[in-house]
Formats: sequence, structure tokens, C-alpha cells
Amino acid sequence: MLSPVYSPYALVPERAEGIAIHTDRGVYLDTYAGIGVLPLGHGDGEVLRAIQEKSARFVHLSNYFVDPDGAWMAEQLLAQTGGAGSVYFSNSGTEAVEAALKAAKKSRKGSIISFEGDFHGRTLGALSVTWSPSIREPFEPLLPDCVLLPRRGDALRAFARERAVAAVVLECIQGNSGVLPMDGDLADAVQAVQREQGALVVADEIQTGLGRTGSFFAYEHFGLRPDIVAMGKGLGGGLPLGATLFCGWEPFGPGDHGSTFAPNPVSLAAGRAVLRRLTPEFLQEVVRKGEVLAKGLSALPWARSVRGLGLMIGVSASDAAEVRRKAFDRRVLLNVAGGAVRFLPALTITDAEIDEVVRLLDFS
Repeated sequence: MLSPVYSPYALVPERAEGIAIHTDRGVYLDTYAGIGVLPLGHGDGEVLRAIQEKSARFVHLSNYFVDPDGAWMAEQLLAQTGGAGSVYFSNSGTEAVEAALKAAKKSRKGSIISFEGDFHGRTLGALSVTWSPSIREPFEPLLPDCVLLPRRGDALRAFARERAVAAVVLECIQGNSGVLPMDGDLADAVQAVQREQGALVVADEIQTGLGRTGSFFAYEHFGLRPDIVAMGKGLGGGLPLGATLFCGWEPFGPGDHGSTFAPNPVSLAAGRAVLRRLTPEFLQEVVRKGEVLAKGLSALPWARSVRGLGLMIGVSASDAAEVRRKAFDRRVLLNVAGGAVRFLPALTITDAEIDEVVRLLDFS
């Protein structure tokens, strides 16, 4: 039997394209892109061609070879952070966070700070900086000297006055807690501890990166200049791929870190196809479509509040689970996180598809 860690739909998928998933019970609209994994939607032609062409050549060689797609992706990703540094490719976002934590522990002395409401992954290292008690506490004790603070600037300042801070790991917009942007005072405090103590700032862009918020990275909205950026989810266009960006530096030497499977050549080819699409014009459209979607959702009778940036939107409701159930009956798939409905649609969603989703979610 399958492990019971997931609760799958009672649907048998047959094929998928765009935001539509064809099943044995009809066509369902996916409003969260496979939990943020498909920035270009299901079955994107350019991604599929890249996968087919690369897999016809080889599907795995080992990390004794340099894959040109990986070298190209590293250059493009670093260009978004300032141009210098290095990239470690992995298989997932949680692995990207693990690499960031190892780099922090190797390079700095002191506590590793994260915040209430943050979600950074489920492996033991990433779980050490993840807030949710229900998924963290059963596995304690975890990494030592990882401290979860209230998500406020004054809490970070008070801690830093008394103890050394090696790194601050944060989601600029918390995804698993219901799409909650950080405030400006916390951003100021993070910059202060980075400047005054030399603490590493680790921006978790696993869910918010790749144009999801209308900027290539969400940290750009908050004036931060991270030392490390963790990426995953949509980076491989639907295939497993993570990346840890070391902005302007390199913490590892030969043998310090590694992975048997990473970077997978086929995932790199798909990732290259994704990055080629994320032009400034494309991101401008993400901003516009996010505004259209947010306006439509705000008008729904069950929507209490709407928040987020770009096409990362959280909607509070008196009973989000009931909204999800009603939507499922209308063949709209919703994702509930932190008691809110979390929208992470394909960045390629059309205006007509936005209108259709909003129409189906009007239960009045």
C-alpha cells in the first residue's frame, strides 16, 4: 500500500494541459499549479520539447560531467542576484535549504534564526527552521541552536543584542501560513543584523521565486540583498529540481556537499525552458493578471480579505475547507493553507480562465 502521508483526490488523472486536468470524472481547473510546481502550466510545449530532446540524448550521467544547461541556468540565476557567486543544484526545495544550512554552519558561528509561520521543508535540517509544531515537534530534538522568533523586527533586534546570529532564514511572503507578506520593520531588522553582525540572510524563494510575485524574486519587493537564495518547486518546470544560490561567494570546497542524482540533466533542460520565458514583459503580465484575479476574488461573497503579490494570492474565509469542498463540486481545485485559500495558478493563465475560475467560485 501507499504511505498514508498524503490525502489524494478520488480522481484518476488522464492528461493535463494549461490549468485543466482531465480525469475519469471530468475536467477540473487547477488553481495552484501542482502546488506551485508548474509556472508555465500543465503540458507546456516548450518544456515538453526540452524534456523530449534531452531525454533522447541521455537521462543521467552523474555529476562527474558539467551539463551545459546547468552552466547556463547558473549564469542566468546569478544574474538576477547581481552576477557573481555560485549555484548548487539539488533535487528539491528542501534540499536547497539543507545546503543553505550547511553553508551557514560552516561559515558562521551563532544561532540560526527563523520565524513563526515560516515553512522551509520537512527534512531534519529544514524542519529545524520550520514553525508548524504539528510537523516539527514529533521529530525533536532537531538541529541545535535553531531559534524560532516572533515575526517582528523588535523580536529579532532584542535577540541580536544578546546573542550572535549566524544566519536569518526567512520567507518574505509566507506561503504555508496563508500568503502573509513580511512588514517593512522586519525587513529593516534583517538588514541591520546582516550589516552589524555579518549574519547571512537566506531568502527562501522556493514558492515565491521565478516571477510568482511579479518580480523574479520576492525579496526584491522588500529591499533585501540575501547572501543565499533557496529555490525549488517551479524551477524544473514540473520535474524535480532545486538550487541554492550563493550570492557573491562560495562556501563549499570539493567533497563538502553533493547528491547522486543532482543535477538531473532532463530537469535542467526543462528548467532552461522555464527561465527563457521569464522576460520582463512576461513578469509585467504576471502583475497585471494578479491584479485581475485579486479584484475578482475580492468580489466573492465568501472572501473576507485578499492579500499577496502577483499570482500568489491568499483569501481568508470563515470556513476555507467548506469553500474548497464547494469548489470541488464545481470542478475547481483549491489549495487551503494556514486557514486561507492559497492561489498559485500557472503564470500563463489567461484572462478568460481567470474569469471562469472566479465565476465558478461564486456560490451565491
